[in-house]
Amino acid sequence: MAEAFVNGDVLHRACGICPSRRFPVGGFDVWERPTKECPFHADDGHRYAPDGTPVCVHPERVGLPVGAYRSEGAPLTVSLALPPDPSALAAYLHDVLYGAAPVLLDALIAQAAEEIRIHFPDLEPTEVLRRALSGDAWTSGN
Repeated sequence: MAEAFVNGDVLHRACGICPSRRFPVGGFDVWERPTKECPFHADDGHRYAPDGTPVCVHPERVGLPVGAYRSEGAPLTVSLALPPDPSALAAYLHDVLYGAAPVLLDALIAQAAEEIRIHFPDLEPTEVLRRALSGDAWTSGN
């Protein structure tokens, strides 16, 4: 069996009963929120879709976008919405990158670098990303 997406990281924001702690990315679906269609099962503490697919109902905690990854084989995709104000870039990217699933980081960083070059040609993408990842996102200027 493949390694669980969240493996032994007690500081990860995923719930203690999240399927991400038992299954790899693609081994469970991510829904927007709890619903009657994926009830809590008291016997094992998990939620399941009607077809038996394990479901995470907190995308913001697990760091994955909503998607039918196991039930429909949906591809894992990422997208950014850079703020229009360049002074907000580092803080925005800090929040996105620190809240994202590790499996998404390479794609998010590459996408951020490309979009910064396009939308903010006067900024150096590596410097903006360095500030976002180092925690210097709150100092003045980018």
